[in-house]
This record gives sequence, structure tokens and C-alpha cells, in this order.
Amino acid sequence: MKTKTGPDTPRLSGLPSGEMATQWNLYAETVEQAPVAISITDDRANILYVNQSFTETTGYASWEIIGCNESMLSDRQTPVAVYQSLWNTILAKKTWNGCLINRHKDGTRYLAELTIAPIVDADGKTTHYIGMHRDITEVHNLEQQVKNQKNLIETVFDSMPVAAVLLNASLEKVLANRMYHILAQELEYDTPARLFIAILKNDLAGSWEKLRLTTGSFKNHEVRIDQGGHLPARWFECSGNWFIHDDTLDSFFGEPGENYLLLTLSDITRQRKHEESIRINAMRALIAEEEKTRSVREAIQGAIHHIHGPLNQLSAARKLLGRRADTQENQALLGIFDQIIVASQNSISQLEGCMPASLSHADESININQLLHETIVVLTDRLLAGGIVVEWKPAAVLPILIGKEYPLRSAFKHIIENAIDAMNEAATFKRELKIATRADNNAIHVTIEDSGPGLSPDLHIRAFEPFFTTRKNDKRGRHSGMGLAMAQEIINQHLGIIQFDPDYQEGCRVNLQFSLTPSGQQQQGLFNHG
Repeated sequence: MKTKTGPDTPRLSGLPSGEMATQWNLYAETVEQAPVAISITDDRANILYVNQSFTETTGYASWEIIGCNESMLSDRQTPVAVYQSLWNTILAKKTWNGCLINRHKDGTRYLAELTIAPIVDADGKTTHYIGMHRDITEVHNLEQQVKNQKNLIETVFDSMPVAAVLLNASLEKVLANRMYHILAQELEYDTPARLFIAILKNDLAGSWEKLRLTTGSFKNHEVRIDQGGHLPARWFECSGNWFIHDDTLDSFFGEPGENYLLLTLSDITRQRKHEESIRINAMRALIAEEEKTRSVREAIQGAIHHIHGPLNQLSAARKLLGRRADTQENQALLGIFDQIIVASQNSISQLEGCMPASLSHADESININQLLHETIVVLTDRLLAGGIVVEWKPAAVLPILIGKEYPLRSAFKHIIENAIDAMNEAATFKRELKIATRADNNAIHVTIEDSGPGLSPDLHIRAFEPFFTTRKNDKRGRHSGMGLAMAQEIINQHLGIIQFDPDYQEGCRVNLQFSLTPSGQQQQGLFNHG
């Protein structure tokens, strides 16, 4: 601020002397009653004038301070460099703004927010300085308290034993603790929050937006992350809390603030791995029991199938003979035929009565990724024995499927076992099994590829026939069962399609597609990796 004096400077010079005096008195009273401490000094900082606020701020009456140097207010706590900056600025005829530590008359310190401006005459020479300052000690203390509180909160936030991240309305990271950054490295994701948010949005479905708009919260929502490849599955309990905060001027008069989400991710992998181990062992026992039942069913179905062949021939022969039943000998043969047919039908009925009942399974929400992953785990011993490398590429997020878990797992197991057997039989040097999942708006897609000898296109349909096999001299009859036929039936029951890829040349590729029912999507949202 520069104030020039001279004959052509004052705007009051054209006013009548009475009005000019009134205006000067008004200016003087304005300075005197201004709510900020004002002092006027000469060019050496000797005080010539102070107003009432100056007295109230410093404790010095005007008669005590006028004639003294401004330096009498200074405290040694103010660094010398600050004063050097102050004088360098005002000597350059510029206004200086800053803070100094001053002393009250009683010796107590206070923080002064100070502005000093030179007053120059018409020749540009500095004749006086005007200083304005206010005591901001209380404000400073409050700011320090807020800063200390912020540091404390950040320290506690960073020391939390769970990963935590603060996201703004655009779901961009505002603040993250140390555990979150460690998690990002472990999951090999730059922004793992985006992955968790994608999963949570779909798991919570419509509830997500409702919670966001009402600044609600959710607690301990379990998420499984399975990136496939060499990375192990991870489990997390996710909790989130929305709140509104805004420190901008837009919110000063009650404008709505920004919506923030505090997301915490608690790693429960160790606990879930233990539970999964128990689950896998129980699953192996159940699969073994189901396979025994299936073997008995297949044996009985095979026997029935083999009885039906000659029985159909006998029935046809009986019809032909019945047309020529004009002799006593033919009548006798017809009687024998009827006895054989009845006996065969009775045998079939007895065999059907011996057929063990299939286990009944209720419909439930199925996570295809988890089902495939568990099937790979169950078959690990066979895969290792065959030297087969598994490439597991699950989709980041998959819709759920409403269906029967154990039959569907059995179908996947049959398909993967067929791939293992094909590679073992061909004794190929390259032994790779690739399993991948993906989803679009209408379906879940699963591809299972093996590096075996493949299947000729003319067998793509026949492969799903009961008791079909491409293996020769299979003394155990292991591959003459109902495996693929049963797998096809199970997949069809889940609104699915199974087919061989005719264009795949590096072995065999099986494509599976499961249609999504609207009710299934509306009920549960989507699942994560596995």
C-alpha cells in the first residue's frame, strides 16, 4: 500500500474547508476506531501514532508507546531472517505481510499477523510506515490443535492392522494406510479399491446406491479374490461407511458437501483356508461316495443297456413270427419268445429297482469360479502325477448362477478328467490344461482347453452319447461310461450349453455357456473371483 502526499494528491482539496475538515475528522475516527491495531511510525520505525485497538492488543497506552521504537514489541523467538525479510521488503517500497512473535506489556507472548506498508511522498521518498496487526494466538492454537488432531488421526489410521482407504465421490483414493499399500503390492493391483468396489457393487446390487445416498454402512461383507495364475486365493471381510464432508466455500452457507467412503479390508485368508481345507476334505469324501453311487448306477445302466439290445431284437423277431403263427411249431416258439421277453423285462425291472437313488440337491447361489477352483484342487494329485501345468484365468467378477452345486461340480470334474486322460493317453510332451471364465450381459462362459490329441469333428456329437469312448482295449471300461453324457445333462439342466470348438487346433477345447435368468440376477447381484 502506498500513500502519496502533495498538493495534487488529496481528493479533499477541492472541497470547502468545512467539509474537508469533516472528512478528515471522519478518516481520523475511522482509523482510531478500526478493529485492527494500527500504528504509524517515521522512516526509522519510531512510533508516532497508535489507535485504540493497538492499546487493547499490546497493553500499552498511547502515551507509553509513542516515541518508542516498534522493536520494543518484538520477542527473540522471532527468527532474525524474518526481520531481514521485513526490512528488505519495505525498504524496496513494497508491502510486507507475515507473522511475528510479539510481547504484551505484561511480558506474555502473542502471535501477530502483521502488514507493514511504506508511505512515500511526491518524490517517491519513504517518509513513514503504517503497520496493521492483530493477535492471532488463539486462532493459531486452534489451528495447531486441528493439525495435531489430524496428525494423530493419520497416525492411528496408518497403524490400523487392516487395510483402509478413504475414497471421494468419484471413488478416487484420498487417503490410504500402510496396510492398503502392502495389499496393493500383494495383489499386484495399483488400485485394489477399484477391484473391491466392483465386487461390492455387484454383490450388494441395488443396496449399494441406497447406502451411498443415505450415508449408510455395511459390515463384514465377505469377498474372495482369486486372480488365478500363481497367486493364491485371498479372503477379506469388507466394511464401508459413507459420510459427507466439505471444507470448500461452497458448503459455507449449507450447500451439500461431498460424499466420502471409508473402506476397510480385513484379511481373513488364514481362517478361510483352514475352513476350505476342511471343506475340500469333506468334498472329497462326498465325491468319492457319489462316484461309487455313479459307478453302480453306470454298471446297472450298462447292464440294462446291453439287455435292451437283444430284447429289442427278440421283440422284433416275435412280431415277425406272430404274423406267421399258423403252425403248432410257431405257436410254441411264440410262447418261448414271450417267456424270454417277460423274463428280460422282469430282469430290467429288478435292475432298475436296484438302482441307487441320486442324492438330492437344493438350488443355491453358485459361484462358478469357486466351483472350478475347488475342482482343480480336488484333482491336484492327478494333475501332478501327469506332469500337467494348469493355467487358471478366472474373470474378476462373475454373475452368480442359481442351481445345484454338487452335480455341477461333478460335471466340471468329468470334463477335466477327460482332458487329463486324453493327455496321458497321447503321452504328449506338452501337457497344459487351461481353464478360463468370462461373462457378458447374457451368459457366463467357461473354456477348458487341453494339449492332448484333440477330437475329430465327426466325433464332436457322438462324444456325448452314453457309453461312447475313443479309447481302444480299455479293459477296465473306465471310459465307456456316462461321463460326458451325464455332464451334458447336468449342464443342460442349468440352462447351459456344452460343445467342442471345431476351430481349435492345439488339442481340444470345450466351451460351456450358462444363460443368466433375470430372477437370478435380481436376487443376488454378482459374485467375485472365486
